[in-house]
Order: sequence, then structure tokens, then C-alpha cells
Amino acid sequence: MDYLVPALRLVLQPDTLLAVMLASLFGFIVGALPGLTATMAVALLVPITFMLSPLAAIASIVAASAMAMFAGDIPGALLRIPGTPASAAYVEEAYLLTRSGRAGYVLGVNAICSMIGGVIGTVVLILAAPLLADVALKFSVFEFFWLSFLGLSAGAFVAGDSPVKGAIAMLIGLLIATVGMDYSSGFARFTFGNSNLLEGISFIPALIGMFALPEILRSMLKGTAVLSATGATVTDDWRGALRSIFQYRRVVLRSSALGTGIGILPGAGADIAAWISFAVARRFSREPKKWGTGHIEGVIAGSSANNAALGGAWIPALVFAIPGDTITAIAIGVLYLKGMNPGPAVFINNADLVYAVFLVFILANLLLLPFGWIAVRLAKVVLGIPRDLLMPALLILAIVGAFAIDNDFSGVWIMLILGVLAYVLEECGFPIAPIVLGIVLGKIVEQNLVQAMISTQGNLLGFFERPISAVLGVVTILVWGYTILRWTLRRTRPGLKG
Repeated sequence: MDYLVPALRLVLQPDTLLAVMLASLFGFIVGALPGLTATMAVALLVPITFMLSPLAAIASIVAASAMAMFAGDIPGALLRIPGTPASAAYVEEAYLLTRSGRAGYVLGVNAICSMIGGVIGTVVLILAAPLLADVALKFSVFEFFWLSFLGLSAGAFVAGDSPVKGAIAMLIGLLIATVGMDYSSGFARFTFGNSNLLEGISFIPALIGMFALPEILRSMLKGTAVLSATGATVTDDWRGALRSIFQYRRVVLRSSALGTGIGILPGAGADIAAWISFAVARRFSREPKKWGTGHIEGVIAGSSANNAALGGAWIPALVFAIPGDTITAIAIGVLYLKGMNPGPAVFINNADLVYAVFLVFILANLLLLPFGWIAVRLAKVVLGIPRDLLMPALLILAIVGAFAIDNDFSGVWIMLILGVLAYVLEECGFPIAPIVLGIVLGKIVEQNLVQAMISTQGNLLGFFERPISAVLGVVTILVWGYTILRWTLRRTRPGLKG
């Protein structure tokens, strides 16, 4: 408390407030554009931070990342094009709600849940940073293997009513994730002599292709409208959003806690947090039949988790200078540049600045509400555009987003090929979400598995020798065992529920 008043004075400085506002606007614009992630928004701000004071520089990164994470939900809900990888977890539910004319309601829920998750993550950051970062440091390749494999298990829950098709879809995602150089030997796999594939399939073009292109193709080939809603039907429904959040308040708290906990783990990030929270919410939902038809519970779970993970990722970054994700990796560089060397001593040498950063976190998350209001106004414009004009614009936007990642046409080809594949699979009844999950976590699972096997010389018992690793391993095995057993019982006893 001794540092709170000086920290508040620092935050209320005109240059800090201006940096927060402008960075929030910038993050909102970047996040709303398909293919441009929160990490890209922060990276683009780095040259500008050279001209700012230490607090204003960090404040701009915090504000831009929080706003970009929320803004990524906008194209996902309106156009079925996730603005950020974390938004892909719940894009189907959000988009189906928009098709029914409830875009304002969905975006209101996105804004409020992102704000709540962000504030909860910040409170945990303030109260428990040193303790939780110390726990995160105890994670080795064994714990990270089980954690990422547990995240991969979410594919069993997001697959819908057909676990077999979901499993096949996830295997397709894992196959795509193997493209590139082998982690241990450097051997090129499935590159077909193309040097652009040596580093693997670029995720953002794949994401854009698998979600955007099928809708465009479906509209062109079948003449079906991308959106049944029109600009006239988009109304503010903040009361409805608040009612739903109160109804699913346990989901909000659980997902925020999960998001914060996963965000603390170095390398995990908001993407894994959103997928796991979405899968957990679906597994324990009291309304399982509503999922896949446009159910707000999934949107609430994902939106709460991804912004909470942003706050959690700063815990190891501030306390031990270990980045929790790519955003905090960039932020650590800026902290060193501004003389705020992260580590245990930062709470002694720069305590007022650290607490000022905490206050900026809260301010940045509170700004999500007015920007959510702007998002609803934006929805009215987008949904009022005639389909014949919207489709070509979407295709151009998808191509630009795929090209912009590496400034190379290989991204466009990836987007087109995987987009056509996704269209064919969807027409055959295969879900897309497990494919995306396989691509996101495939490399993480493989790399940690290879390192773990090398360190134990192939002894599988080594995966259960460490206490945390043993607990995660048992939980993962139980999840898969339960899923397989339930599917087997359903096949042998058709009347069985659960």
C-alpha cells in the first residue's frame, strides 16, 4: 500500500494516459484485422516506445495487447475469421449467434468477459506474483509435455457428437504440424523440396484459410448467405449480455482462473488457455445439446480465459525475467531498455513503477467496455454490406492477411490449400476445431516429448517420477480413458447417456 499512491500519480500523468488511449485504439484496429495478432500489435509499437517514458512505454504494450486480444473476437463473430489464434477456440459458437441476428449480444459478452478475465488475471498478478512464478519455474519438459498433451485432449471435447470424426480431424492437424524440419535431427519432413516449408506450416494463414475460405466457397457455390443478420438487426444488448454472464458466473470465474494459471506457465499463452477453458466448459456444461448451435457459454469461457492469460504471463516475466508468451518476451526487452531490469529485485528497486504497471493493467481492461460499444457500432456497418460486395472483400482481406505474416506468397498458397481442405471436410461432417488444435499444440507436444525421451533414455517411467508431472500424467490418462470408455459404452448401449 505504501507504493499505491505514488504509483497512482505516475499513471495519472498526461503522457501515460495518452499512451494508454492511443495504444488501445491501435490494438483495437490491429486485432480486428484478420491475420494481425496481439503479438504483431506489440511488435509494431516497439520503435515508438523508444521515445516514451518507462511507464508510458510499458503501458502502451499492456494496453495494446489487452485490446488486440478482445478485438480478435470481432471478425470471428461477424465473419468467421478469428482475429487472433485464441479466438479460434470459440469462433463457431460466436458466428452462429451472429447468424441468428445477435451480433450486439455476442460482442457485448466478449467485451465484458474479456474485461472480467483481465481484471482477475491482474489481481492474481498483484497478490501472488512471486509465489506463482516460483511454481512455474518448477516445470520441466515432462510437465510441459503432459500439459500440452492435456490441452490436445481438449480435442475430445470440442469434437461434438462424433468422437471418431473428431479424432480423425485432430490427427490431420497433427500431420500438418509435422511439416518442416524434425526437431531432433533437422531432417526435412513433408516439404516436397519447398524451402518455404522448412520452418513448418505458418499458423495464421492456415487459420484464415480453414475458417474464412469455406464460408466464401459455400457462398459462391451454393449461394447461401454468409450472414442472415443485417445491419438493422444489430442492437445493443448489454442487459442480455450481463444476464448471461451472471447465469454462467461460475464459468467466468473458472475460466479466468484457468486462463491465469495457464498464462503463468512460460510458453503456454492465451491460445492454449482459451482452448482448454472452452473444452472444460463444454465437458461440464449442464446444457450439452446447445453446444455447436450457437451457445454463449463457450464464448464466455474462451473470452474470460484469453485475457486472464495475458495477466498471468507477466508473473514469470516480472519476477524472473522469463517470458510467459511472445508478448512478454517483447516487453522484457523494453523493460531492459528502460532500465527496469525484471527479476526479484524489481519489486525493491522500481516498486512504484511496478505497481503503476499493475494499475495500467486494470485501466487497460476497463477500457474494453467503451471499445466494446464501438465494436457493436462496427458490426452494424459490416453486417449491412450486401453479400455480393462482402465476399470479394473478404477474399482480398484473407489473401492480404495470409501474405502479411511472412511477406511471401507461400502463406497465400497455404491459406488456399488448407481452406479447400477444410471446406471438403466440413461438407463431409468433420469438425474444424480439432484440426486447429492439432496444429497449435502438435509442435509443442513433439518437442517436449523428444526432449523428455532423450533425458530418460527412453524410460517411460521417467514421465511419472516428478510429483507435478505424475499428477498431470494421471489426469491426462484419466481424461483419455474416460472418453474412450464413454464412447465404447455408447456404441454397445445405444440408450446410454452421458
